[in-house]
Amino acid sequence: MSEYFATVARGLEAVAARELQALGARNVMPEFTGVAFAGDRALLYRVNLWARIPFRILLILGHCRCRNAEELYTGVQTIDWSAYLRPEQTLAVRATGKNAQLNHTHYTALQIKNAIVDQQRQTMGRRSSVDTQQPDVSINVHVRGDRATISLDSTGESLHRRGYRPAVGTAPLKETLAAALLDLAEWTPDLPLFDPMCGSGTFLLEAALKALNIAPGVFRDRFAFEQWSDFDPDLWNHLRNQAVDEQRSHLLHPIIGSDRDATVLEEARTNLFYGDLVHQIPLSQQDLATVEPPSAPGILVCNPPYGDRLGDVEALQEFYKLMGDVFKQRFKGWVAFVLSGNPTLTKHIGLRPSKRMIVHNGSIECRWLRYELF
Repeated sequence: MSEYFATVARGLEAVAARELQALGARNVMPEFTGVAFAGDRALLYRVNLWARIPFRILLILGHCRCRNAEELYTGVQTIDWSAYLRPEQTLAVRATGKNAQLNHTHYTALQIKNAIVDQQRQTMGRRSSVDTQQPDVSINVHVRGDRATISLDSTGESLHRRGYRPAVGTAPLKETLAAALLDLAEWTPDLPLFDPMCGSGTFLLEAALKALNIAPGVFRDRFAFEQWSDFDPDLWNHLRNQAVDEQRSHLLHPIIGSDRDATVLEEARTNLFYGDLVHQIPLSQQDLATVEPPSAPGILVCNPPYGDRLGDVEALQEFYKLMGDVFKQRFKGWVAFVLSGNPTLTKHIGLRPSKRMIVHNGSIECRWLRYELF
């Protein structure tokens, strides 16, 4: 059984831990911006294929002391890199964290790279080249205090880049965050879902993938673990084919979106096309003032603009008031969730939330607010 670490957005550690447990992970332990867990090779493949909330999955190779650059260099060389990296393969090193002596991640990454290629030259007479864009093997080292954790990145490009979304708006919601927010909203496929400010459609797409039991990883062309020396193509093809066989053909209940902006609706339609969902999810161009419930009561989700500048905030106050009025007057029996990145604007909704959950949308601390509409 190997040790793994899933990196996640701040504040989503607990929900990601629940997801990993459901996928079969063992010894699951939430930590700051990540979740440690254990499992076999099949679990590693399955998590990359099915997990909706983590960014990337790391295979932990070991730990070492790192009070300074020399100690880190020596620690990295205690690993037999020939088991993970051949000289003809390219590599990239990503360093995170810092301490008093290792306080620049680029410098830290350089020490790690030097330790690996020096070992290759000493043992094999050749060394790997560096490719920061599409390396064959990606190495991750996290420095915390005087201890470094050395890992292989099994994912490659972040898992939030599903591959179904070529069109994104000016302030896109990450797919991983949208999936987590739907989980925190306790939305399930037996409930209608409506997003009246759907933008490029991230909430709708993530809900549809879950409702149709589509593994988000099936859209990707490549995972980093496919370049590893111990890659098992038969096992990977079995898991991938099994995921495709388990997909559902139609939604149990409607997932619907609208937006007043025709341009972003076209982006949403493009994304639905690439996700093969264009016939599953109806979209309409509507101003919030004219929105009506599209179905029997269910879950309403939205990510309204936060207002980056003072003038924007003042202009948005009436919009937030309108949002609250529309919710309470027309959506009786629904439960509404609003992602709020601006407490001043949130007050203008004029409704008391029954629950407030702290999440981070990039660097912005937000509240995922639940409103019971009676």
